[in-house]
Amino acid sequence: MKQTIRKLLNELDALLVAHFYQRDEIVEIADLSGDSLELARKASQSEKSKIIFCGVGFMGQSVKILAPQKRVFMPKIACCSMARMIDGSYFDKSITLLKSYGIAEIFPVTYINSNAEVKAKVAELGGVVCTSSNAAKILDFALKQNKKIFFLPDRCLGQNLAIQNGLKSAVLGVDSMEKIKEAEIICYDGFCSVHQLFTPQDIEFFREKFPNILIVVHPECQPEVVKMADFVGSTSQIIKFVQSLEESQKVAVGTEFNLVHRLRKPKKGQEQNTFVLSSTKPECPTMNETTLKDVLQCLEAIKQGESYNEILLELEIANRAKKALDKMLQLS
Repeated sequence: MKQTIRKLLNELDALLVAHFYQRDEIVEIADLSGDSLELARKASQSEKSKIIFCGVGFMGQSVKILAPQKRVFMPKIACCSMARMIDGSYFDKSITLLKSYGIAEIFPVTYINSNAEVKAKVAELGGVVCTSSNAAKILDFALKQNKKIFFLPDRCLGQNLAIQNGLKSAVLGVDSMEKIKEAEIICYDGFCSVHQLFTPQDIEFFREKFPNILIVVHPECQPEVVKMADFVGSTSQIIKFVQSLEESQKVAVGTEFNLVHRLRKPKKGQEQNTFVLSSTKPECPTMNETTLKDVLQCLEAIKQGESYNEILLELEIANRAKKALDKMLQLS
């Protein structure tokens, strides 16, 4: 099957792209693997005319926004649960609520885990997109706008940025109007279902079992987890950090299972030194939907001239969303 896939990719002038959280079988055959920012940038700059994107829907949209001349297909248009927590109407209602509190000057920052419509609405208000790897740089820019920062949709990333910078934060729809008005970063009440699985108790368990272990987590984790960690970083930053460690150094990692499983597989005769920071398997169900069979079916359909799960966007929405993405790339 893998040989057939490679043959079809060459025939169709297509690039196979996979997010780090995809199954091993997908990452192993991909031309390019990476996190959200890396994939959006490199896939859009590829000379290939077609992009076969293995990930979740907003990622395929990001490539199409940045490179509208390319045809972008997804073997599975899987949905990120966090991205589904906000759409255009929820964004509008949030802005209306903030204004009803007397907050007129708003600078929105949307995590890349959001759909094209939300990115377009953020751009309308002069805002910008961020990823977990460049969020600190984007926040520095946002603070210079001298407006209330509305961070969406991931409340945890927003709260962790606030703590990191000694700023006050509040969650819209959860905290009181008084606390919202006092906050410098107002967070939308969204979250990643996978990164919510990691708890302080998990960290305490591993530190009791292995006194010298290092705890590494993603900034989508809850603030109390991030506070206890030895290292906090994006997917790419976690990979770089863990792979820089001595093989004998034990580490527990709080992010998606597939990535952790691939980080430092023990060689024959070696003990396990890389652990998943959870008592349950933190596997993203939608990231794990795509299989080799799906990729093959997608390519065969394209060869027959079918528009198989092709990412198509309204021109006006795509153009507005591109402004927010371009600003992110410029700043990062």
